Amino acid sequence: MLRLLSKSAGAKSVKPVLQASIVPQPLVWVIGAASAAAAAMYVFDARAGIHERVLCPLIRTLTDGETGHKLGIELMKYGLAPRLRGEDARLEGELEPLLGVDVFGHRLKSPIGLAAGLDKDGVAIDALFNTGFSYVEIGSVTPEPQPGNPKPRFFRLPRDDAVINRYGFNSLGHLSVVATLARRLYGHEGHTQSNALRDGQLLGINLGKNKTGDEIQDYVKGVQRLGSYADVLVVNVSSPNTQGLRDLQSEERLQELLASVVGERNKLGTNKLGRKPPVMVKIAPDLSEQEIEAIASAAKAAKADGIVISNTTVQRPSDLYTTDKTLVNQAGGLSGKPLKPLSLKALRTLRKYTKDSDLVLVGCGGISSGADALEFGKAGAAFVQLYTAFAYKGPGLPAKIRDELAELLKKEGKTWLQIIGEDDK
Repeated sequence: MLRLLSKSAGAKSVKPVLQASIVPQPLVWVIGAASAAAAAMYVFDARAGIHERVLCPLIRTLTDGETGHKLGIELMKYGLAPRLRGEDARLEGELEPLLGVDVFGHRLKSPIGLAAGLDKDGVAIDALFNTGFSYVEIGSVTPEPQPGNPKPRFFRLPRDDAVINRYGFNSLGHLSVVATLARRLYGHEGHTQSNALRDGQLLGINLGKNKTGDEIQDYVKGVQRLGSYADVLVVNVSSPNTQGLRDLQSEERLQELLASVVGERNKLGTNKLGRKPPVMVKIAPDLSEQEIEAIASAAKAAKADGIVISNTTVQRPSDLYTTDKTLVNQAGGLSGKPLKPLSLKALRTLRKYTKDSDLVLVGCGGISSGADALEFGKAGAAFVQLYTAFAYKGPGLPAKIRDELAELLKKEGKTWLQIIGEDDK
């Protein structure tokens, strides 16, 4: 903004002098501040292309899987996260008649939800809602703090838009999460719609068990301690990373477990919203039709409210693009795009054995587009959940899926409610 002036050659030598730029200094500061503000507005817009094309790939390049996961959560925890703005925020309300769905006595403004596993300890709930999810599920939360399995335990398969994890229910424990949720609720006594503290959105809490101890009591404690903070409770019996956990999916053991959890839920006093949380169970995709039928029977007998299909898979599909066998054969659950055919098949099978009941089915596994969401809806899902695609594509994905789904429904001349279970009608 300043330039040097000196006498021409041959003239009497003088010291260079500084002459002010023609741009006034205050204006320079104003332009700089405006540019910085505009850049910040862009970066903190969830739909900005920089997230999918620059920031998410950069994080994957500079960090290992678990470090990248933790970094994302920390940024959201401290409010350094993008959110829907302007037209996107307005569209949420405009699209509600088309995308809205009634579940558990609530109205979700869209069927796009976040699966458990991303925010394990409930520290980034509001930042996640701000990206456009109508349902956010935290956890899994175990009764006592536990570190989970040894590192490394999280592996990216970027060519497949997939990950393998063997976290093993790493959790800060019930008391820490209760404290976090209580702080969040403080000062929001006026909101009466849900524990999400937002209209048209719900907060789910996924319950896990410690590696040692009484498994049924671990889940019962989860109901006792976390039930009043949840709009939905989810019993996780399907993670492949805790020894013996999937054995709880057998009909007799699952019915006993769910009956205990539902019974404890029924003992809860109504929360400040005058409600008690519904109970869902999350199952694996690696089940035979006979096993899925048994799960449906157990859920109905125990008077559970819904089933999430599905968790990660221990299978390794033969058509993976990743060629590094050391990576592909890492122990743990596979999630992302390769999971979709397995979870969708399990959902369709489960639908056969639950369509005569009031059980709410939730589709989860490999969903990354509006077309995927529509496919799960037609197979019987009341709403869907994603996680891995969100990690790969960034915070603009929920709104992108919402918009794609809305366009597909408009082309068919139907609402989301009208297409649920359409495949077998």
